Amino acid sequence: MTQESSWQDKVAIVTGGSSGIGEATALALAEQGARVLVTGRDAARLADVGARHGALAILEADSADPDSAARIVDAALSRWGRLDLIVNNAGAGRPLPVEAYDVAVIAGMCAVNITAPSLLMKQGLPALRETKGAVVNIGTAVSRTAAPPMAHYGATKAALEHLTRSWAIELAGDGIRVNAVSPGPVKSGALTGMMGLPAEMARDIEAQEEAQVPLGRRGLAADIVPWILRLGSSGNAWLTGQVLTVDGGWALRA
Repeated sequence: MTQESSWQDKVAIVTGGSSGIGEATALALAEQGARVLVTGRDAARLADVGARHGALAILEADSADPDSAARIVDAALSRWGRLDLIVNNAGAGRPLPVEAYDVAVIAGMCAVNITAPSLLMKQGLPALRETKGAVVNIGTAVSRTAAPPMAHYGATKAALEHLTRSWAIELAGDGIRVNAVSPGPVKSGALTGMMGLPAEMARDIEAQEEAQVPLGRRGLAADIVPWILRLGSSGNAWLTGQVLTVDGGWALRA
């Protein structure tokens, strides 16, 4: 079975799929024959994504809302009757130096980066058991190194990577595989979107990060998506509990 044919008529959920890596993942899955439910908070951007392929369905949902997990899984099952893959791509981050620590901001990162994937796993578990499906969590290369003032973003994603390994062992008996991809600096609009930085500051940070990448450039969604599909594919039936860093060597810099 080729990687492409392994997605024919499968059903996937991609959270945070209205832009960047999530959007590119959803479109790649659809192009390879999967039916994909894409979630996000921005209705207009979701509508644009949904219009790009007939196999994409959209659901406006905020991953920070603990009730969203049931809505998301119910939407996929009611539409297609099965679930083969969950891609936990939705993320939350904010630069926070110690003197600016804020309870609400930290709690928001925990809600999206830790709690939301946990609840989606819980809600999707019965359907994933039926298909011996897979989960791919999206971490970050920031968790591989000290990265002030991104400590809480890195810490919550490190927690997700730990959950990846723990779920992989806990669910192996059900035939469910759980892996993660942890991207480095990628051109995705995350700095001005998820991080909420002003455009000029985002450009400065992007330039700094690009200079730090040993392979000489920031990543693209196209550098990340093939690994998400590979880790999620039923063609890789003996691969679980892995966290793959795809970052051009960025986390290894001295």
